[in-house]
Amino acid sequence: MTTNHLLRELAPLSDAAWSAVETEAKTRLTTQLAARKLVDFDGPHGWMHSAVNLGHVTSIAAPSAGAAQVRQRQVLAIVEVRVPFSVGRDAIEDAGRGADDIDLTELDDAARTLGVIENTSVFHGYEAADITGITRASSHDPIALGEDFDAYPTTVARAVNTLRSAGISGPYGLAIGPAGYTGIIETTEHGGLLLLDHLHQILGGPVVWAPGVDGAVVLSLRGGDFQFVSGQDVSIGYLAHDAEIVRLYLEESFAFRVIEPNAAVALSQ
Repeated sequence: MTTNHLLRELAPLSDAAWSAVETEAKTRLTTQLAARKLVDFDGPHGWMHSAVNLGHVTSIAAPSAGAAQVRQRQVLAIVEVRVPFSVGRDAIEDAGRGADDIDLTELDDAARTLGVIENTSVFHGYEAADITGITRASSHDPIALGEDFDAYPTTVARAVNTLRSAGISGPYGLAIGPAGYTGIIETTEHGGLLLLDHLHQILGGPVVWAPGVDGAVVLSLRGGDFQFVSGQDVSIGYLAHDAEIVRLYLEESFAFRVIEPNAAVALSQ
């Protein structure tokens, strides 16, 4: 999805090089953008989309005397995120020769950075962008997660019960940071049941590897509770080039809002 401001036509990349860059970006971002697997995705609405209508107003003073009532619409501004990376000219030439193992290390790092920014914004908030994340908005007290993986089923079941008791139906999902996820998939409970399978049974939904998440979050997947609003979805743009490298960037614009604070429980470390 290309828009004019990305200036892609100015980048000295062959069709083969563009294909390699875009394929690698899609592969990495599919894994890194974990929050999108658990919350509603609205959009993309395009680069010109600047704010989300919240449906509320604030009364403000009228500009002159009289009986006029003046109210200002409340909106949530879209935030733009750009992460630069470089591709070596040698790698671009190798792609033109048909190589399928070109060096795109900086692109991988950029995708990881973008994923952490997006996931952190959704789950923990981004104060400078006026985004209140899921854990901060939650109306429920956090539940201690601890380091004993054998206790995870009990902890997750408590969180699910908290949601059900609040009238929040499932299925439910679990977002957890990389270290916790690794521990889950490596753990086998007494009787040979994999911990991952047990958690799936409790949740009725997925356990998601989510870089940027501190602790974990159990949330309802019924829909309508959490909204990720995409202006421009993640795209690749061109910055500059010289004899050695081509400078590109990943860019997106988005906002996030919690509609139902009862629909998630934070699991704190």
